[in-house]
Amino acid sequence: MSGRSLPSRQINIVLRQPEQRRAVDSAGDQLHASPQAETEPQQTGKRTPLEGPLSDIFKELNQLIGLDNVKELVHEIYALLQISQFRAEAGLISNAHVYHMIFKGSPGTGKTTVARLMGRMFHAMGVLSKGHFIEVERADLVGEYIGHTALKTRELMKKAMGGILFIDEAYSLARGGDKDFGKESIDALVKGMEDKKNDFILILAGYSDEMEQFLATNPGLPSRFPIQIDFEDYPIEQLIQITELMAKDREYVLMPQTVMKLKQHLMEEKAATWRAFSNARYVRNILEKAMRHQAVRLLSQYVNAPSKSELMSIRPEDMKFK
Repeated sequence: MSGRSLPSRQINIVLRQPEQRRAVDSAGDQLHASPQAETEPQQTGKRTPLEGPLSDIFKELNQLIGLDNVKELVHEIYALLQISQFRAEAGLISNAHVYHMIFKGSPGTGKTTVARLMGRMFHAMGVLSKGHFIEVERADLVGEYIGHTALKTRELMKKAMGGILFIDEAYSLARGGDKDFGKESIDALVKGMEDKKNDFILILAGYSDEMEQFLATNPGLPSRFPIQIDFEDYPIEQLIQITELMAKDREYVLMPQTVMKLKQHLMEEKAATWRAFSNARYVRNILEKAMRHQAVRLLSQYVNAPSKSELMSIRPEDMKFK
């Protein structure tokens, strides 16, 4: 962890109720709180920042539908970083942790969104100097001849220094066997993780089964990723909530019959194509297609501008799936 200290005001907000906050003198040194506050801390559940960049990050995280296990882990990491800061200030050992991660789950389950939020959190807490996010796939890492792959992989790691390198469908690097150039990329990544383990965070993402097989190809891989998160498929009701939230953000409204039509379709689609189902990405595409169909319908129905209500309404006939 970086030695950069967090603002004392933010620290106060995190672990104290207003009546328990420690006083801070003009130099930023903490003065003693009351004995009761020290010996009987209140048990009020999870504490997160009330203002500043970290507050915004947690608001965005909590607004995501579902992902309860993911939110729990993000809070654990935040709490560990905050307490590590307090331990360092108290003169206690505060070891740097490794935060390379594996994200396992189907497409459209929020992996990229959460990775971006984590980059911002690690930056705000001083772990990453920049917090930027670089997303790549096999084609960005694997070259055409011996030595080219290692060069490409090292260049991308260099660009990711101070931030997060996110490799989607990472298992594809191991699909070609020992003679494939993907293995060269894996070897370069492993070396980079060892040499620069505190300078960037590597997140590998992909389907659960494939990622398990990928980790088994290199005995040294699993131990280098102490954090592994399962992103579960969204149940139908949460997919409906996600669609309605997307529509609201765009100032559209799904009519009740439209919601029923979408629900029936999702049940059929998920049962028929569960392996290729793309979750939130799938319903986003359906919604955007419905918006286009609504626009065509309104232009054909109205000579003058439709009412505001009509402009916002997505009707069952607008939602087409083929």
